[in-house]
Amino acid sequence: MEFIVVSTINGLIYGLLLFMVSAGLTLVFGMMGIINFAHASFYMIGAYLAYSLVKLIGFAGALIVAPILVGIIGIVVERFLLRPVHKFGHAHELLMTFGLAFVAEEMMKLVFGNYAVPYNVPAALRFPAFSLFGTDYPFYRIFVGVTALVLFSILFYLLRRTRIGIVVRAAVQRPAMTGALGHNVDTLFMGTFGLGAWMAGVAGVVGGALLTTSPNMALEMGVLVFVVVVVGGLGSLEGAFAASLIIGLLTSLSIGIDVSIADLFGYVGLGGIVTALGGPLVVKLSTFAGAMPVLVMLIVLMVRPAGLFGDRL
Repeated sequence: MEFIVVSTINGLIYGLLLFMVSAGLTLVFGMMGIINFAHASFYMIGAYLAYSLVKLIGFAGALIVAPILVGIIGIVVERFLLRPVHKFGHAHELLMTFGLAFVAEEMMKLVFGNYAVPYNVPAALRFPAFSLFGTDYPFYRIFVGVTALVLFSILFYLLRRTRIGIVVRAAVQRPAMTGALGHNVDTLFMGTFGLGAWMAGVAGVVGGALLTTSPNMALEMGVLVFVVVVVGGLGSLEGAFAASLIIGLLTSLSIGIDVSIADLFGYVGLGGIVTALGGPLVVKLSTFAGAMPVLVMLIVLMVRPAGLFGDRL
């Protein structure tokens, strides 16, 4: 029981962190049709900026300033790098963002070194939130989850309940008509891209201290983010939220399940026979924990190619 409860809480928080990163990519794709390979790099840049700023203005200041700087970087990238190649089609945009991801990674290595930096949970937030089964549960993990829920609420309200959200959704569906009504679609695109980068920056600030801040963090998170976006449905904010929680929970639960198919057959007296066959039948489920998100994606694509909340193809 303890394992299930603790793993569930950890999985939900990890899933919420995934959502903070993937929400920006979902928003950008839904509005601009751009699959941004460099999106996880904004997450990495946010973590490294926070690591540098914490020494000067503290964690609270870094949580405010670092995402803003990342958002500005996103605006610059859209305006001066992506917009000029937009007219040449998606292939050029993919190549541009693919190259940007490598440049960002190498720059972090050049400045901070090819190793993890000591970006840790701030001392002010290093205390237990509650006691669970006799063990103190860290408050900072709850803080990460609450931050993600606040961002989701703000973003959902902006897109569904405000005038600017209506204009943004209109630009997604009918950009030419939105422009004919007097709205600057290019500025909307630039602002949306900056907002997506800002959200990734927030995730980097809180997630870098929770996990590990290293030059490889963008690659590791980038794979998971694309899985989340595909499983949830391209362009669906609600889908990204649901897919993040599903993948977070499955990953967290599978890590601690040290059971194989042969062990299951052992309950009916066939364990020896199945074990003799060897191969995948004797491999523990925890071994597949890292591949669990990809397995989920494959299953979803076979059953519903458009994703859980995407429009049917």
